Amino acid sequence: MTTDWSLTAMLAALGGVVLAGVLAQGWWSARRAGPKRAAPKGAPVDRHEPSLGGAAGAAAADGTPADPLPDLRTLDETVPAVARTRKTSTRIDALIDALATVTPEAPVSGEMALSHLPGSRRAGTKPFQIEGLNAATGDWELPQPGQRYSEFQAGLQMANRSGALNEIEYSEFIQKVQGFADGLGAMVEFPDMLDVVARARELDQFAASHDAQLAIRLKAKGAAWTLGFVQQGALRHGFVPGSMPGRLVLPAPEEGAPPVLALQFDAQAALADDPQASSLRELTLALDVLQTPEAQEPFAVWQESARQLARDFEADICDDRGQVLNLHAFQAIGQELATLYKALAARDLAAGSPVARRLFS
Repeated sequence: MTTDWSLTAMLAALGGVVLAGVLAQGWWSARRAGPKRAAPKGAPVDRHEPSLGGAAGAAAADGTPADPLPDLRTLDETVPAVARTRKTSTRIDALIDALATVTPEAPVSGEMALSHLPGSRRAGTKPFQIEGLNAATGDWELPQPGQRYSEFQAGLQMANRSGALNEIEYSEFIQKVQGFADGLGAMVEFPDMLDVVARARELDQFAASHDAQLAIRLKAKGAAWTLGFVQQGALRHGFVPGSMPGRLVLPAPEEGAPPVLALQFDAQAALADDPQASSLRELTLALDVLQTPEAQEPFAVWQESARQLARDFEADICDDRGQVLNLHAFQAIGQELATLYKALAARDLAAGSPVARRLFS
């Protein structure tokens, strides 16, 4: 009897252990399947770096080093740059442009965009640009072959020295951009015409009241000058031939910027076969104030160039009526320019900025 009872007790105990193991396994499986919970205070924290390959990030069972964890920075490279950042355009600015957005259903190749661009990017007297948002770099750029674009924007300049944008010009812009969008099978959204035209008129009024183009005349006191003499003398003071006959220019310090000054004379004399046979008695030295930054002191450069050229050419410095100018006249102009520069900067149209150069052109 004692032996049978002992065997029965052992079998019962063994059954309890097995049942406890089954319950423990079920509890563990349920915990793993449930939501992750914060570790209790004071409990050690698992600081293993995440791994894309499961056990690949841990040491191998035989002791060989595990494969290194992937460089997580490379994961960011798989996300299009457009999703991370969208850089602003350097050619289109909502300050002076009416913007239309063109949204294709899927990214469009540069070749396709180029094939559907309007033949002329002008609406009447107003220029416009069409840019694409590069799907790889996030840059707004003019469409280029070999690139893909997820979006396009068209910017129509609302005012320039030809005046304010009008309804006819805006309608022409709509027609051209709509044709571009239709070629891409894209949706296009235009701003309201009445709103755009009203903004254009206000912008034109501001520009007209803040424009400044200064010009003085250099009149020969005695003998006239030959073209060769004028070119030689101007060259000594940094002037170079301009793109048009009868025009020498003083280049800007920055490459590609508009010239600081222009020295103008009779274009017929500039086209003469023999520069020494021409005869000139008057030159015009012009400064387009809005094309050069204030920091470069273009007004001072204009004054000094006038004095040097007048000295070398033995000329009087006169206004457009032929009256000789004195020092006080230049001082008054300088004071007015100081006020002008402040007003332009307050409107985010600082002289010499890309947007100011476009508006005052």
